[in-house]
Amino acid sequence: MYWRYGLVAAGVLALAACGESPDPDARDTWRFGLEEIEGSVQYEYAARFKEIIEDRTDGAVEVRLYPYGQLGGLTDIYDQVQEGEIQLAFGSGFLGGVVPESQLFSLNFILSDDEWLNTQVLNSDTFRKSEDFVDSFRDRDLHPLAIVPEGWQVWGAQKEIRTPEDFEGVAIRTMDNRLLRETYSAYGADPTTMEYGEIYSGLQLGQIDAQVQPVFAHEEMDFYQVQDYLIFANQAQFIATFMANRDWYDGLSDEYKDMVEDAVVELVEYIHELQVQLNEDRMDIIKENSDITVVELTEEERDRFRELSMPVRDTFVERTGDRGERLLNLLLEEVERAQGGS
Repeated sequence: MYWRYGLVAAGVLALAACGESPDPDARDTWRFGLEEIEGSVQYEYAARFKEIIEDRTDGAVEVRLYPYGQLGGLTDIYDQVQEGEIQLAFGSGFLGGVVPESQLFSLNFILSDDEWLNTQVLNSDTFRKSEDFVDSFRDRDLHPLAIVPEGWQVWGAQKEIRTPEDFEGVAIRTMDNRLLRETYSAYGADPTTMEYGEIYSGLQLGQIDAQVQPVFAHEEMDFYQVQDYLIFANQAQFIATFMANRDWYDGLSDEYKDMVEDAVVELVEYIHELQVQLNEDRMDIIKENSDITVVELTEEERDRFRELSMPVRDTFVERTGDRGERLLNLLLEEVERAQGGS
């Protein structure tokens, strides 16, 4: 089935050269599974990607978006893109169960405090197109297209948390991700796995005491309504990988591959600016509609958590082997290099 994409691409280009419109019956549908609802960073990225692709193929391709819940849970989305039932998807923390190397993005304190610098490093050819990063996905029937930071991971809790001692006994919801569980265990908390759609009721019923999300998610899912504190430690950004089914991607013509690459490069700055503004706007909404207390950790307070997070890097390497170690070292080196040049 995959060979037909190359033929359609060639046909569309030929029709365009002749000034003719493509046959509507020949339209391809690219199904794109999202981990988030409408209005989120992922949705805005996908909507702009859809606009670019449909415009540049003169309507020969339809990109159909499936926000969170329409295709099942997060792991259902990953299964479907691996099996080729959908062509495109986002994957983040839960993706570690499929692509262990992707848990690199779950490590705390590996990026700089400069969000734009981090976005540039992650989407540089040196990192995004490195053999180790690409092969870690392709070995699992996937192909990575772009890396999308969505904002700082912010702790929402029922108590003020400034030290590891404050985390003692706190049941914090994390994704089903070993590194996240080990990180929060190292901080003294009790990490608990829970599906995204169950977090609100979990907080409301006292099944969990805390959870971690970018600001926009705290607002759009109304988590802030059942929490007393939002704590900024700037320990990590929420990072999603935009990926394709490997065989489907390989079946695209060179022209279509170039078109997809041009689109994701164009989207790097676009989505960075959008996520910054979106998170700022959502923070304003939270403050206007609640009396939640916002806490920003000092550098000294962050250092205590940073120190406790370091052994988890060894866990990442143990699980992912030489390839994971090379990716970790590459990312650390590129962040350091970028900071030195800024």
